[in-house]
Amino acid sequence: MKLVAPALALSMALSSTAALAGGPIVVEEEIQPDVIVEESTPRSGWIVPVIIGGILLCAIACGDDDDDAPAPEPVIE
Repeated sequence: MKLVAPALALSMALSSTAALAGGPIVVEEEIQPDVIVEESTPRSGWIVPVIIGGILLCAIACGDDDDDAPAPEPVIE
C-alpha cells in the first residue's frame, strides 16, 4: 500500500496535459487593411452600339428598292 499511493500520484502527474489545464483561450483576429476596389466598366459595353450602328448604316446604304422609273414595255416581234 505504501507504493500504491505514490505510484498513483506519479501516474496522474505524468498523464495530465496542457489540454486538461484550465484557463481562457484568447484568439485575436488579425485586422485586415481596407482594400479599395475600383469598379471597372464591363468590357462588352461597346458591342451593342456597334451592332446598332451597323444596322443603321446598312439601312442607309441599302435604301429604297422601289424604282421610280416605269417598267419597260415588252418587245413584240
